Amino acid sequence: MDRTQLLLKATGIGFGNTVSIDFCSSCSYRGTAVTMKNMLENQFPGINVALANYPPPLPKRMLSKLVPIVQFGVIGIIVGGEQIFPRLGFAAPPQWYYSMRANRFGSMASTWLLGNFLQSFLQSSGAFEVYCNGELVFSKLKENRFPGEIELKDLVARRIASSRVVDGLHGGHWS
Repeated sequence: MDRTQLLLKATGIGFGNTVSIDFCSSCSYRGTAVTMKNMLENQFPGINVALANYPPPLPKRMLSKLVPIVQFGVIGIIVGGEQIFPRLGFAAPPQWYYSMRANRFGSMASTWLLGNFLQSFLQSSGAFEVYCNGELVFSKLKENRFPGEIELKDLVARRIASSRVVDGLHGGHWS
């Protein structure tokens, strides 16, 4: 980039403004976030657009950490239940153990697949949140939809217009 392009970028309409797009990375929203980032950088030269993962709530994250433990526990019981149950004080394994043991492969495959599905569900937030200068301008969690490119451009433009940098680059302040 030559000096003129750098100066143009530094003094563009978006200069001094920051847009944060927080999205659910486990929901494969990264492509949409990158598309919106590129559109905003083209529409508002000089704007800083940051992409970040929006994590699920803490209880869901904690539960997602327990799923593999339960998976391995169930698989361990299927494989070695006849030795495990007597050590736990059972005279004989429970009836459900024998039905799982009769179809070992199906039981282990089901445990693995259902556990992975549950873990994936617990790790997703479904979020696509857009902040301009720290203020929420669009929330997929509230709207239950993605913003359109034109809609997002208009929302960011309104926010930028209400928080312009005055006096250019040096000694400027927010109005």
